[in-house]
Amino acid sequence: MTAALGSGTARVRRTLKGIYLGTAALGALAFVGIEVLVLYQLGGQFLPYIPRSADEFAGYCMAASAFLALAYTLDANEHIRVTLVSDRVGPVTRRIIDRVAVSIAVVLAAFLGWHVTKMAWQTWLFDERSAGQIPLPLWIPQAAMAVGAIVFVVAVIQRAVRVWRGGGIELPMQGEGGHRADR
Repeated sequence: MTAALGSGTARVRRTLKGIYLGTAALGALAFVGIEVLVLYQLGGQFLPYIPRSADEFAGYCMAASAFLALAYTLDANEHIRVTLVSDRVGPVTRRIIDRVAVSIAVVLAAFLGWHVTKMAWQTWLFDERSAGQIPLPLWIPQAAMAVGAIVFVVAVIQRAVRVWRGGGIELPMQGEGGHRADR
């Protein structure tokens, strides 16, 4: 029974990692979209027409790239974490601090996910459009934010469950150790 539960848990973990990687890839594509749109607008001075709404669409891509990469960044231990207090206390107090921190993180992430999703849903219901020269339905860029926020909620809940079951707040690093940002 325990072996079957362990393999099921590993399968769920692999599936979630795949989802996190997929949303991060979509976020990377949105980031490339920012670059393409900025270059398009900069190169517009050489075109026989004026590029319209490129800055607006670049802003939508920026929001999408930020939200879609949240879960992957958390899973890769790349979010900024302030350990000023928890590094100076004993292991029991540190475990309490970690549990409180992940519990607060779940509440805040769920709040974010709920409200971003609600905003996208209401925008779709009311058929709101952007005020720019190209009236884009606003639910389209907001849907990317909602997907990123929901996947982030799942990632935070996964981390919270691991911490409440006795694991550390940070995942063990694979390979040579240390964070990628430290290299």
